[in-house]
Amino acid sequence: MKTNHTYTGDCIDIMLNKIDINSIPLIFADPPYNLSGKILNLENNTTGGAYFKVNEEWDTFNYNDYLLFSRQWLNAAYRVLTLNGSLYVSCTQHNIGEILFIAKELGYKLNNVITWYKVNAMPNITKRTFTHSTEFVCWFVKGKNWIFNYDAIKQFNPHKTKSGDNKQMRDFLDFIELPIVQGKERLRGENGRALHPTQKPEKLLELIILASSNENNIVLDPFFGTGTTGVVAQRLNRQWIGIERNNDYINLSKKRLNAA
Repeated sequence: MKTNHTYTGDCIDIMLNKIDINSIPLIFADPPYNLSGKILNLENNTTGGAYFKVNEEWDTFNYNDYLLFSRQWLNAAYRVLTLNGSLYVSCTQHNIGEILFIAKELGYKLNNVITWYKVNAMPNITKRTFTHSTEFVCWFVKGKNWIFNYDAIKQFNPHKTKSGDNKQMRDFLDFIELPIVQGKERLRGENGRALHPTQKPEKLLELIILASSNENNIVLDPFFGTGTTGVVAQRLNRQWIGIERNNDYINLSKKRLNAA
């Protein structure tokens, strides 16, 4: 098993055959949401940049295949977690039900569902539903005595008491206000379009890695994308392992990690 390394290929196969059993204290997973379909463009949007609906081949499944895929990668992740390991799964209302049901069936315990409020969410284009301005991160654990660095998260909480002291986390941990990735952090091509449609904010990964790992621990990301997990893990003195099957994303992540 290699650390500070990106494996190329299918995450299920690699977690079953390349990653040691009971070896990973923390996994962050941003799996496909199975949302791709009709193209919807809003090129002149001024909130968060031009909007293009996610429409990727890797995000397209029929429903039964998506259930099977979700069960297989969650089961492989359970295998490699330490006996007190944590798994954080990014999701939306479209797939949170499936993730929760399958994970519980496989033996995970759900500790929290974190709500990420996207302060610069895309506008309500169709005007047929409430605006989709949130995503969720489900925190599961395997076994007991999981890592949770309470004091580090209190320091991370931007809200302070009137005297400037660190606050309790009831006003922050379950409901986090963060913008969609934009500005210098957003990786863009020469045409100005985002190079990855679901790039996650570094601050979100910082919260998760601080909360549920210690220095020199290994953080695994089975859907590595542009390498945000590795960049933040490096910064926080953790080891990391990425798994990605898209060569374009692998090349982007290598450049980003080298720069970091």
